Amino acid sequence: MGLQANSQLRVGLLGCGGRGTEDATNLFETGGARVVALADMFQDQLDVARASFDKMQSAKGYAAIDGGQCFVGPRAYEAMAHSKEVDAIVIATPPYYHPAHLEAVVAAGKHVYCEKPVAVDVPGAKKVLEIGKRAEGKLSLDVGFQIRDCPPFVELVKRIHRGALGNIVCGEAHYLSGYLDRPKWEKSSPAERRLRNWVYDRVLSGDIIVEQNIHVIDICNWILKGHPVKCAGTGGRSGRPVDGDVFGNYNVVFTYADGIDVTFSSTQFAKGWWDVTERFFGTKGTSQSPYSGPLGIWGDESWQTPLIPAKDDQGFSATGKFTSNLEFADAEKKKAFVESITSGKFHNQAEKGVESAVSCMMARTAAYTGREVTWEEQWKSKEEWESKIDLGKLG
Repeated sequence: MGLQANSQLRVGLLGCGGRGTEDATNLFETGGARVVALADMFQDQLDVARASFDKMQSAKGYAAIDGGQCFVGPRAYEAMAHSKEVDAIVIATPPYYHPAHLEAVVAAGKHVYCEKPVAVDVPGAKKVLEIGKRAEGKLSLDVGFQIRDCPPFVELVKRIHRGALGNIVCGEAHYLSGYLDRPKWEKSSPAERRLRNWVYDRVLSGDIIVEQNIHVIDICNWILKGHPVKCAGTGGRSGRPVDGDVFGNYNVVFTYADGIDVTFSSTQFAKGWWDVTERFFGTKGTSQSPYSGPLGIWGDESWQTPLIPAKDDQGFSATGKFTSNLEFADAEKKKAFVESITSGKFHNQAEKGVESAVSCMMARTAAYTGREVTWEEQWKSKEEWESKIDLGKLG
């Protein structure tokens, strides 16, 4: 369904944490939408988000969010999906729940912006692929790869696809980040702590390579026009505090079509340093695309964007408040999502979301098992990850 002319997109936020709040804020500030509904497992998290949106939207003369459109608990996603006051829903819950939440939202006929990754296991990814097919031509289904809409990256990839690097021979990429420090929630039950600090939880997040590092691997897939055909990798928890069971580092070699090898490394514990970038080496030149720093092509067809300094020293943000080369990524992504709905030219990014998620799962399997894994083997996986959390017993 499209929108009536001149009507404003009414957005519901499912998952009121930092990233979800940032997504919905961007839809309001740059997409021209209104946030009219909130849903979360936890009342305190919903209350903080509600106060923030009420303050933000009242400054533009909008009414406060109706209490009847605030949903809490394990069935909150269903209540929001069936709300007649909502046109589109942002899904920013723990990734483990994305397939189920996406299915409910699409079944209810709502447009959806689903944060990455779309799933944590292959059966979940295949479910998302089927959901995408049901939404095709009827709804916009966007996945949170905002860098694909970021102006300097878009121009860089256009030039690479036009041949500015010549034949790409190999590449390297990394997502070197610091620790994601979260509250201890010492008075909460173990299950509640897992949910509140899901970034530390292998099953709820998919591990760091699927949850955080996916942005870099998605860019590699974008540049190389496809997924890796195989990979080998290692990783471990060294350097992390006692915080859950996700890895603290990965080192992977991806092999793409035509024998193009891309080395990848990541950290999520490093102190005093961060860097996120991709480099590709071709017969005519070299490209580099960092979050912050010189971005462009050097060689026979040189081209660089103006250097945009970061506005602070934090470098990267778990909630997506990026500056420097990513300054306009979120804004452009959210504008494009809203415009796809208002124009009736609906997006469907389920397939790309699945491709990049499974690429990361393949690397995760290689690191967990210590052996080479092919795309075909990973795609055939029937392993369903289980959270072993009874949401009905929380509280």
